[in-house]
Amino acid sequence: MGPTNEHRLLMTRRHFFSRNAAGIGTAVLATLLGRDLRADDAPQPAAGDRPFPPLPGFPNFAPRAKRVIYLFQSGGPSQMDLFDYKPALKEKRGEELPASIRMGQRLTGMTATQDKLPVAPSIFKFAQYGQSGAWFSELLPYTSKLADDLCIIRTVNTDAINHDPAVTFFQTGAQIAGRPSIGSWLAYGLGSDSKDLPAFVVLITQGGSGQPLYDRLWGSGFLPTKFQGVKFRSAGDPVLYLTDPDGFTRDDRRVFLNALAKLNQSALEDFGDPEVSTRIAQYEMAFRMQASVPDLTDLSKEPEHVFKLYGDDARKPGTFAANCLLARRLAERGVRFIQLFHRDWDHHGALPVGLPKECKATDQAAAALVQDLKDRGMLEDTLVVWGGEFGRTVYCQGRLTETDYGRDHHPRCFTMWLAGGGFKPGLTYGATDDYCYNIVKDPVHVHDLHATVLKNLGIDHTKLTFKYQGRHFRLTDVHGEIVEKLLA
Repeated sequence: MGPTNEHRLLMTRRHFFSRNAAGIGTAVLATLLGRDLRADDAPQPAAGDRPFPPLPGFPNFAPRAKRVIYLFQSGGPSQMDLFDYKPALKEKRGEELPASIRMGQRLTGMTATQDKLPVAPSIFKFAQYGQSGAWFSELLPYTSKLADDLCIIRTVNTDAINHDPAVTFFQTGAQIAGRPSIGSWLAYGLGSDSKDLPAFVVLITQGGSGQPLYDRLWGSGFLPTKFQGVKFRSAGDPVLYLTDPDGFTRDDRRVFLNALAKLNQSALEDFGDPEVSTRIAQYEMAFRMQASVPDLTDLSKEPEHVFKLYGDDARKPGTFAANCLLARRLAERGVRFIQLFHRDWDHHGALPVGLPKECKATDQAAAALVQDLKDRGMLEDTLVVWGGEFGRTVYCQGRLTETDYGRDHHPRCFTMWLAGGGFKPGLTYGATDDYCYNIVKDPVHVHDLHATVLKNLGIDHTKLTFKYQGRHFRLTDVHGEIVEKLLA
């Protein structure tokens, strides 16, 4: 539904008569709406109402997944040092990347002026795991144990070669900012099963010096702003301005919100602005969150074996491990889309030092989240997604030495994994060439991945649209093919 149609639906009799010939509105308004004008309390939602109901007709068919936890690894993890094993490269160390492999493909400004593009094979050991025989680097000792639970895609590819447009593309389906994020699309189409938490929550690992993360990455774009992601903080109040001032009781807050809702409802009827509707909904959600968020974020109630599973960092607010544990608690409470952002994967240099550091910070917790969901019987209808905005080049950026190398951005092929939610476990999909530079079998574009994820959530990606500036927009733009072989 576009804003024009929504405005028409919101046009009430009061709105109509107040804007017609002088006298008609005045004469009829009191008769038609007298009881409403004398009402003491603003209308409140029934106890069983969902603050975020789905659109009519959604889901379009029976879903395999009810919710998504997206572990976004911002910066671009190196696929050939983690998942895509290329042992033959050891013999080509230091050789120039063949022109027949590069094929004139675009380079970033950081390596475009290098005299040489020397091949830099991974220095890390690889082994096969599980019945599926999936290859994993020694840097992922915990994730590798879940080989038979993961759907590994080696051939994800994107259009962008620099961070900001690439991250924006993964979040919104477009490189240029301004469109709704994937979490906002799901909140809009499917709503939420939670009565007292947002449909879309964002958690960010604190610290680090990676690429900046802008609030627009979880924004609602041209959708009503009630569908944007709510960022939880790791220090102080999890959500700003949620705590009442001293001396202001919860009953006082209820009376205040009732009065405010009456004023906002009047403005909504007068002007038909959907953002006023958003304001009403968000004030009510904030009131409910005052009771739900403190319990949600109190991890002290978790048993000791859970902290052992996620690792010691799970006790430290703002760490990736603590956020993974919090993500499971959010999923249990019916939140539709939970997105974790972890930075510092951008290893243009000193990769042998930087990459192990980020793996140590994330590997155990990511694997623990999958195992925890599985143990609780939630993995079947919870989709976990792991991946960054692009991959890394096989050639070295800067000087290649015996112990040091860096890698530039590479959008042509990189690896992501998914678990649960109807994706096929124990599958390694697609193949890249001997240099991990081009796809030779089964490519999966970002739009294809989005379309496939939406299908498992019960959505036909061509039907989840919003009319804006005369055009029906969707997450997959005018693209996207469902990759059926990825589905269980």
